[in-house]
Amino acid sequence: MTRALLAGLFIALLPSGIGAQQLGVEEAARTITDGDFRWRVGVMAHDSMQGRDTPSRGLEQTAEWIASEFRRMGLRGGAEDGAFIQRYPLQSVLVDRDRSFLVSGSVRLQYGADVLPLGGGLTDGETTAEVVLISGSTPPSGGFGREVRDKHVVIVREAGATELGRSLFPLLGSLRSAEVASVLVTSGAESGAWAASGARAFAPSVSKGWGDAPEPAGATDFRPMLVMRTSSLERLISGRGVDVATLQARSGATARVQVVEGLRLTLTQRVRSDVTSAPNVVGILDGSDPQLMKEFVVFSGHMDHVGMGTPDENGDSIFNGADDDASGTAAVIEVAEAMVDLPTAPKRSMIFLVVSGEEQGLWGSEWYAEHPSAPIDDLVADFNTDMVGRNWTDTIVAIGKEHSDLGETLNRVNGQHPELRMTAIDDLWPEERFYFRSDHFNFARKGVPVLFFFNGTHEDYHGRDDEPESIDAEKAARIARLVFYLGVEVGNAADRPKWNPESYARIVSEVP
Repeated sequence: MTRALLAGLFIALLPSGIGAQQLGVEEAARTITDGDFRWRVGVMAHDSMQGRDTPSRGLEQTAEWIASEFRRMGLRGGAEDGAFIQRYPLQSVLVDRDRSFLVSGSVRLQYGADVLPLGGGLTDGETTAEVVLISGSTPPSGGFGREVRDKHVVIVREAGATELGRSLFPLLGSLRSAEVASVLVTSGAESGAWAASGARAFAPSVSKGWGDAPEPAGATDFRPMLVMRTSSLERLISGRGVDVATLQARSGATARVQVVEGLRLTLTQRVRSDVTSAPNVVGILDGSDPQLMKEFVVFSGHMDHVGMGTPDENGDSIFNGADDDASGTAAVIEVAEAMVDLPTAPKRSMIFLVVSGEEQGLWGSEWYAEHPSAPIDDLVADFNTDMVGRNWTDTIVAIGKEHSDLGETLNRVNGQHPELRMTAIDDLWPEERFYFRSDHFNFARKGVPVLFFFNGTHEDYHGRDDEPESIDAEKAARIARLVFYLGVEVGNAADRPKWNPESYARIVSEVP
């Protein structure tokens, strides 16, 4: 008897509708293909998306493309007023170079041309103080005292020095402890390198715009740290009997303080704070059961990455983030498409959520967990896919299996599909605390049981070589099929997933 005939007899003996439904699930799962997966990763991790920093034009383009995919599939928007894109507030702070400068008598040094902000917080303020010079890079054994307190301190580095380097950190730390008015570190950078440093120095510093966001920039403790061009220092101290070359020659010695007699400097730094925003993308497939459709299974991934940096030796400045996390985002989209292709939707509704700001501190998922598409108590599970396109071909780590009965459900579903050649295993790296480091955690802390599908880090993690060509799309598609089957199982189950009581007490935060 042929295998096909046996299968036909088996289906004929099933209760009415069960065989057709099972075939429908299998057929829907087969719509998740390695070709589709590879294409979607290629779109999101393309150079034109510029590394999808939060916020950035590339991130906005990525969000619009994902929204168009959800719209094309026939999902409904899960954001405010039925939109697909949910926006959350950000605070952008940057130094206003046109209104920031240093003045001593007739000498005026301008931010950008002569000095660059380096650290000490983006604070707004003005301070006038005497100037002292420090030669040498080793802090004195007893530290610095009154000779530098409330002074503008200029560290004169060796000729041609451009990078700070770790060797300077002890000296900077010692000066900070001495409560100086400001620290200025000389640089011999040529015009090109100086311009590149300036582009980074004046880029906005972005933080989330709600909750425990930092206070807007103010002058509560105005002690800035700057980089000053060596040629600009020479203009400032011209005619005051200071030989810069002699000071530069002491670069490796114990630090020595030299007062520049009669030189007072007024440092003015102005900071601009703007309100901006970033996108999440939310699509919803309504459930088929009149009662259970009021409950939701969430599939999440983050579309953002770390943006752009300085070009390497090959001229590559883009951190494409193919595995982190175009792969997990592609999995969410693939699962959504398979769910739509089912002949009958699962009983529970499905939320397909792609967030941003993960790399900055789980911003997008935090906002969504505070402003969900449905009451948070109606979200029964979150399946988060973050980095599923590299490493082993037959194994995926499912972090969080031990915290709820989702672990048992996953094991059962995994066992029912040996054709996937994929085994979901327990957390291999508990000491790394990955459970607390991706977007699922913002659901867990609200009481939603979660599983986090993760292939572990690799040598290209947050590197320029995390490119689409490195993705194992065939393996990633099998993981997406496993997540799809799991979603169907939980979506149709009579009971919602349950926490282990000990885990609930330890993980779930109190929600007002």
